[in-house]
Amino acid sequence: MAAVTRGSFSVFRRLVSQQYRRRCFRLQTFRSVRTLQPLSSTWDRKLQMFSSRTLHTTMVNQGPIVQFKLSDIGEGIMEVTVKEWYVKEGDKVSQFDSICEVQSDKASVTITSRYDGVIRKLYYDVDATALVGKPLVDIETESSSEVIQEEDVVETPAMAREEHTHQEIKGHKTQATPAVRRLAMENNIKLSEVVGTGKDGRILKEDILNFLAKQTGAILPPAPFQEIQTPPPAAPTAAAAAARPLSIPPAVKPPPITKPAFTGKDVTEPLKGFHKAMVKTMTAALKIPHFGYCDEVDLSRLVSLRSELKSVSESRGVRLSYMPFFIKAASLGLLHFPVLNASVDEGCQNITYKASHNIGLAMDTSQGLLVPNVKNVQLLSVLEIAQELNRLQTLGAAGQLGAADLSGGTFTLSNIGSIGGTYTKPVILPPEVAIGALGKIQVLPRFDAAGQVFRAHIMQVSWSADHRIIDGATMCRFSNLWRDYLENPATMVLDLK
Repeated sequence: MAAVTRGSFSVFRRLVSQQYRRRCFRLQTFRSVRTLQPLSSTWDRKLQMFSSRTLHTTMVNQGPIVQFKLSDIGEGIMEVTVKEWYVKEGDKVSQFDSICEVQSDKASVTITSRYDGVIRKLYYDVDATALVGKPLVDIETESSSEVIQEEDVVETPAMAREEHTHQEIKGHKTQATPAVRRLAMENNIKLSEVVGTGKDGRILKEDILNFLAKQTGAILPPAPFQEIQTPPPAAPTAAAAAARPLSIPPAVKPPPITKPAFTGKDVTEPLKGFHKAMVKTMTAALKIPHFGYCDEVDLSRLVSLRSELKSVSESRGVRLSYMPFFIKAASLGLLHFPVLNASVDEGCQNITYKASHNIGLAMDTSQGLLVPNVKNVQLLSVLEIAQELNRLQTLGAAGQLGAADLSGGTFTLSNIGSIGGTYTKPVILPPEVAIGALGKIQVLPRFDAAGQVFRAHIMQVSWSADHRIIDGATMCRFSNLWRDYLENPATMVLDLK
């Protein structure tokens, strides 16, 4: 019993001693704090802020540093060349401010900021190769965590491939909130086709809804030509027509001829941009067994028809050339010979017949040879094709053709006649399987059915086709049908839809 009592007393004594020491420590700390109040209180406040609000301070006051990555441009493009930086380290940027211009195999693209913040790091020098999915810059953002999370959703591959994210075609900035972009994407609308009514041209939700209303509620295939609005059918008075200038796009001028500078030294430079793309494309193209077919077309009736329609199209603000007729006739021919509007896989084991007639037009631009295409020609009228060609030619002359304009082609026509050519052997543009080259229109003597000589407007055409899936007879029949449409343009009316 005595041993138990002594043990209990020992435990009690140790507890009392521990409480006494704690009490003394608190008193000593309290006295030291009161004595060094100015320094200690300041330190304690900083320590408390650091310990309890470290995460909050990092996310809000200082702002997180976000790696701004290069989004997927599409068409299998995995690298681009940085052509120009619009910012430097330490610069403050806002949403939609231009960061840099990059050039892919397809087009020049201006990358704009997704965030408000400060540029902390540039990952590439000018003319360096940037990789898709890798960081372009580090931005110390001023956004809240919710905004950052919402923007992260925009960078997912499914949405980054859309044209209406934060990538823009050079000279055509589209400003819209993520919610508006999402609404446009869900309704298959390109922001580049919508006129923004907000501040500085910002696209609002109402603009998207109004754009849908103009389509009478139907979700149509993307139609780039809708930027050009046809005026009402009501005929203006003579005075109004004389007072109002026609909104005809400027004619595409050939690049100026500059005098070459003779330096007397060999110069070596790497192939970049579109020249590098041409190496890749033509190397793949010449693996295809080509065969050629040539013919001539009498365009005398088409020349007369165009002269009649030219003033009508100009009154609607559209410049009408012969190319819209060539393109529409090709589309009508492709309906009868779908194998020419197809593609094959690398092993040439499967063939895919394309539903859309996205007919490309080879253009000689200051950036090199580019082939934009008119989408869904099978659904367009000749005037609508002319509208789209006007847009593409204007952008091509300004060096502003975008990836959407240059990708997705299914068949190509090359107008070598625009620079004085007559014949050529065109090279197929993979993954397409056929291409045509159009020569200049010449006034030449020909014989009519009675044996009389008359003036004829003759154009030479040269076709190339993939001989693995297309035979000479098929190419010949297609060419004959295409020629018949152009030599008797009135017959095109029977098959127009």
